[in-house]
Amino acid sequence: MCKYLHMATNLALDDKLIEEAQRSGKHKTKKEAVTAALEEYIRRRKQLRILDAFGSFEFDPAYDYKAERRKRRS
Repeated sequence: MCKYLHMATNLALDDKLIEEAQRSGKHKTKKEAVTAALEEYIRRRKQLRILDAFGSFEFDPAYDYKAERRKRRS
């Protein structure tokens, strides 16, 4: 059983871009190329959100995480 939901979609895509994506990623089909591109796009956006959050949290340089672990075991 396939883990993905299938939805018929008609998209007007640039054939040259699709062909280049297929060659670059060694994808056999257009669907494989588009799926890989979407997965990469989502992964990149998640990374950017993490980078945007960097520096927005309070950081205590004196925090001792090892001491906190020892407290929990006791």
